Amino acid sequence: MTRLTLAIDAMGGDFGPCVTVPAAMQALASDPQLHLLLVGDPDTLTSLLAKADSALRERLQIIPAESVIASDARPAQAIRHSRGSSMRVALELVKEGQADACVSAGNTGALMGLAKLMLGSLNGIERPALMTVLPNVRAGKTVLLDLGANVNSDSAMLVQFAIMGAVMAEEVLAISRPRVALLNIGQEETKGLETIRDAAGILRDAPEINYIGYLEGNELLTGKTDVLVCDGFIGNVTLKTMEGVVRVFLSLLQSPEGKKRAWWLSLLGRLLKKRLAKRFGHLNPDQYNGACLLGLRKTVVKSHGGASQRAFVAAIEQAEQAVRRQLPDRIAARLETVLPKSD
Repeated sequence: MTRLTLAIDAMGGDFGPCVTVPAAMQALASDPQLHLLLVGDPDTLTSLLAKADSALRERLQIIPAESVIASDARPAQAIRHSRGSSMRVALELVKEGQADACVSAGNTGALMGLAKLMLGSLNGIERPALMTVLPNVRAGKTVLLDLGANVNSDSAMLVQFAIMGAVMAEEVLAISRPRVALLNIGQEETKGLETIRDAAGILRDAPEINYIGYLEGNELLTGKTDVLVCDGFIGNVTLKTMEGVVRVFLSLLQSPEGKKRAWWLSLLGRLLKKRLAKRFGHLNPDQYNGACLLGLRKTVVKSHGGASQRAFVAAIEQAEQAVRRQLPDRIAARLETVLPKSD
């Protein structure tokens, strides 16, 4: 693939165009084959692009939108009144083939509902799931889903998430026979909710899935599994808790202000912090912002609502990667063979 076009919901998120516009320009500067359709209020977007590089500006087009879906709006109500909103217009561009994927930091429930309604789900998938790829301490990657698209998930949906996560790990991360685990409150088979235990029974009997059992939350970054499956409520709380802990840890590596120390202690501190930052800097949440909605016929990436410019660029890059690797098509092809057998 040469030219790649993404539709950006420029108005969504806590900071809106103040973050999405400079992030879009940074993404364009990083990829000469990238073209962006920036959806939002033309006057606001134009003013923020006044000093933009003219060469980059040629690969960006502003698409007008009349409104913005509020981040605290109820999904059902937001969907009913979504016509003309920046999120819906961006998704319409994907549906009509004018864009290859959509990136939005807006209302998660509205994005999931609109994306499913407008783009459709893959055969065999009841509801799409938000997925991200996290780094682990073994210098590998762990697929985590669902991250909030489905607060309540029955056992059948957890099994579908497991299959999609396994396909993602195998087809995109090139992991042969990826290990799949369910996030639970303990490793004993009798622990956890009935839906988790039922899903475990189905996965245990599915030869196509390399199911290894339950994992607890403290093992998220250990690399003990390639795919970790949970419902959206647990996944969202787990991810945000982990992000908060990592941010606190990384902030401790910054030099304290207003404190005088001996020169040799300062030098030793800087060397130690440099080593630690190099060792653990890859865990910075900004580097893996962006959750792909797996199970749709097209690519949609949800950015964290409070994403910084650097983090929103990461979400755009994830959308680029998913499109270039034809992720929906690869998952659909695998689901045709895996789902009937796992049933």
